[in-house]
Amino acid sequence: MKLFIGNKNYSSWSLRPWVLMRQLDIEFEECLRPFPTGVEPHPFFEFSPSGKVPCLVDGAITVWDSLAICEYLAEEFPRVWPADHAARAWARSAAAEMHSGFSSIRNTCTMNCGLRVQLRTVPAAVTSEWARMDELWREGLARYRGPFLAGPDFTAVDAFFAPVAFRIQTYSPALSEAALGYAQHLLALPAMQDWYEAALREPWREEQHEAEAREVGQWLQDLRHPA
Repeated sequence: MKLFIGNKNYSSWSLRPWVLMRQLDIEFEECLRPFPTGVEPHPFFEFSPSGKVPCLVDGAITVWDSLAICEYLAEEFPRVWPADHAARAWARSAAAEMHSGFSSIRNTCTMNCGLRVQLRTVPAAVTSEWARMDELWREGLARYRGPFLAGPDFTAVDAFFAPVAFRIQTYSPALSEAALGYAQHLLALPAMQDWYEAALREPWREEQHEAEAREVGQWLQDLRHPA
């Protein structure tokens, strides 16, 4: 299988299936394509019907959405989701909520792994969504006793919240001890460390993503290698 992804520094959607497959030891070939700068032809349409990443190509089969990729993998690798029926239902619901929601966090706290940013203002919608995120994480950890959201094993629901851990590292929102502990647990995973180190080494800068991070706050640190 080939997994097409975008820049590791920016692409939160790409991280989801990538970290899932790495953590579960599902073999794949990583195919990284940097985001277009606006000058060259858009490269993602070469492999993705939507022109977006991530995109999984398995022989003649193409799957071009992060949630669809997880469900496709689950057909062959059942450990993608928790084995317990109730935990699996909760995990799917939480992952779907992340997939379709939390738009204020996405728009204000854009993923840029190498930065540390102090927001100029925190919109009420962002505060509300962080509170919901905190509540959701504490519910899963308490109900299924951790250290992952739906029990002792890393599953797709953790993959869906993995990009949030990088956002927490960048923007330092006020969260409960339990939520911060879970985020730190994700960041310490070997696959997450590999992604982060590769993100810092990337030479590319895509101006739209850079502008989004500049608009929302003051850059306290830029830990990336020089472009």
